[in-house]
Amino acid sequence: MNQPLTVTAAQKAGPKLTAGLVGAALIALLILPLLHLLPESHALHLSAYGLTLTGKILCYAIVALALDLVWGYAGLLSLGHGLFFALGGYAMGMYLMREASGDQLPAFMTFLSWTELPWYWAGTQHFLWALCLVVLAPGLLALVFGFFAFRSRIKGVYFSIMTQALTFAGMLLFFRNETGFGGNNGFTNFRSILGFPITAPGTRAALFIAIVLLLAASLAIGFALARSKFGRVLTALRDAENRLMFCGYDPRGYKLFVWTLSAVLCGLAGALFVPLVGIINPSEMSPTNSIEAAVWVALGGRGTLIGPLLGAGVVNGAKSWFTVAFPEYWLFFLGALFIVVTLYLPRGILGLIKREKEQ
Repeated sequence: MNQPLTVTAAQKAGPKLTAGLVGAALIALLILPLLHLLPESHALHLSAYGLTLTGKILCYAIVALALDLVWGYAGLLSLGHGLFFALGGYAMGMYLMREASGDQLPAFMTFLSWTELPWYWAGTQHFLWALCLVVLAPGLLALVFGFFAFRSRIKGVYFSIMTQALTFAGMLLFFRNETGFGGNNGFTNFRSILGFPITAPGTRAALFIAIVLLLAASLAIGFALARSKFGRVLTALRDAENRLMFCGYDPRGYKLFVWTLSAVLCGLAGALFVPLVGIINPSEMSPTNSIEAAVWVALGGRGTLIGPLLGAGVVNGAKSWFTVAFPEYWLFFLGALFIVVTLYLPRGILGLIKREKEQ
């Protein structure tokens, strides 16, 4: 049974060094919103674009970490995590649209000549209920889907295809105007959150800090699971499921728990993504986005927790540069990157570093 690379590294380097490196990185991220609050004339001022782009990448990093929990540890390659991310974003977007419209219907409903809110919009003017929806929408969908999929012992490529079909169906559903989610335009033109102007530097800085805290909490949960008996059962499930069943374990409960937890983390990331970036539409559910998330995890090193964060940062940073400098070549770069990782970096960046140290 292969032990997760992060656990092995922590054992060799010591928990204090590992915690120190992670803590230093988190402190560096927490300094960024303070730089954003400096006057624009200050030499160290961080622009709104820079802070928003970094926050966007951190949200994607949380998605990569969530995918690593199910793929790197349980061996379940999901190609539908973009759906959970978008559901959390739409749940938060409903609250933001209600706050922007006040006592009136949201602008897109007025344009479509709607006369009343659909029943599933009830209570979305309350922030606490919106937070509940952020957790419940992706969590319950993952719970129901996972229950039937794992009960039927669907795994491997068949599981991946089903998750991709699920997110594609969700995208088609949300593209329709009559579903009440803004159609292909989605939600935008947000004005405030909890009464604070959404474009104000202080609000933007607070949202960024919340993203960093969510990332830290996700890492803490991931490390706690990896070092526990539950994490060892997951790796055994990934490497030899039949042997695990022979030992008396029922893998369905373990799969269902980590699958649902992963979906909830994606939903929370999507909920913070929307007010920071200012838009959510069905394109976030595109199967391409979920495939990109798998590339992030593979590039960084699956089953490492830290690796997927690096992969998300590298790929999305390169994407931001390529789409400006060479927009027509971005997809070729992504495809070439996936091929290189598959052929020459099967254990990702962290796996390559570990191999170099052993030589």
